[in-house]
Amino acid sequence: MADSTPDTARLIIGDQEIELPIIRGREGDAAVDIRGLRGKTGYITYDPGLGNTGSCTSEITYLNGEEGILRYSGYPIEELAKQSSFLEVAWLLFKRELPSRDELQAFEKEVIYHSMVHEDLKRFFSSLPKAGHPMAICAATVGAISTFYEAVRYEDPDDEHWAAAIRLLAKMPTIAAYSYKHSVGQPFMYPRNELSYAANTLYMMFGTPCEAYDPDPVVVRALDLLLILHADHEQNCSTSTVRTVGSSHANMFASVSAGISALWGPLHGGANEKVIEMLIAIRDGDRSASEFMELAKDKNSPVRLMGFGHRVYKNYDPRARILKKACHDVLSRTGTSNPLLEIALELEDIALADPYFVERKLYPNVDFYSGLIYQALGIPVEMFTVFFALGRMPGWIAQWLEFHRDQDAKINRPRQVYLGHETRSYVALDER
Repeated sequence: MADSTPDTARLIIGDQEIELPIIRGREGDAAVDIRGLRGKTGYITYDPGLGNTGSCTSEITYLNGEEGILRYSGYPIEELAKQSSFLEVAWLLFKRELPSRDELQAFEKEVIYHSMVHEDLKRFFSSLPKAGHPMAICAATVGAISTFYEAVRYEDPDDEHWAAAIRLLAKMPTIAAYSYKHSVGQPFMYPRNELSYAANTLYMMFGTPCEAYDPDPVVVRALDLLLILHADHEQNCSTSTVRTVGSSHANMFASVSAGISALWGPLHGGANEKVIEMLIAIRDGDRSASEFMELAKDKNSPVRLMGFGHRVYKNYDPRARILKKACHDVLSRTGTSNPLLEIALELEDIALADPYFVERKLYPNVDFYSGLIYQALGIPVEMFTVFFALGRMPGWIAQWLEFHRDQDAKINRPRQVYLGHETRSYVALDER
């Protein structure tokens, strides 16, 4: 049967009719190409939040919210979570192909080799308030770290970009751990080259010069899994921010620093903190999970259900499904119990059975269980979003690299519909 889908869309505005090209993706997704719309008609589109606007083409991540599908460069997230490692996924996002054994070993060695930060950067940390949020410290440090490499120039821009990518990916665990150590007044720990990426992160977080600290392999694998699940998620707020800042040809460090700041918001990466706060409030309050859910349905109630629903997913978030199982595994292997998990499971059971939540497609999202695992690993609540940023780093870098290789890429410059005053004459100060 021949494909009957059109190649163009027709738009009628008054007496004018124009044709606009249709761009088709690999998975059946399609977009109306409106680049010529304003020039031909004088009109622009209006799309608050850009929820229906494709800002770019990409080969990195495929996301189908209706079906609950997430793939990195064609590979299902379920397979990568089960069989891959975080640095292998990082290579996949950078290169669009899985590495050979030799390529992966060389990549891991290169990342570990660059994990130390310049000694002078310690003075930068000491100049910041200890009470400052770790996300603010990480954003500031990533922005500042580019000053240490201003003199490093490569003949080939691709080589220069790759060097920046390695340094940023390698140093982020050190920066994240140092932001925590600074807040609690403990000495900074140097990375150990014999440890894996996730193990090094935990070592620098929790190790001290006073006694040996060897990260538990179960905990290391759980953290590696969390990082994989957070590695990229298409054109979300922080990723779009990285691309937008990068579109001005700002360097990778400055662009990612802006992405960290965007991720910090409670409607984005900060949501997992809100989930833990909600569960603690239920545990310590005088209402049951079912009573809480009833209040959450009441528009006049201040109670808000956190960790359910998603801007894109209208089905069960595949990452949440993986983390739900991982949460049980971590708690059982570490021999700890968590009453917050029991509350979380009860909330999920209610939401999946209650028509109110089902009709609104409010399924658990990645934030619902990630905070519980971070807590089980001993990660402080204020560090949750920092670890989200650590996981998202390969995606931000990959998106920045892809933008700079895109022949159609332009500096981002959205339009607006002006609703302010019409032309007015200036009134002298004494006459107002």
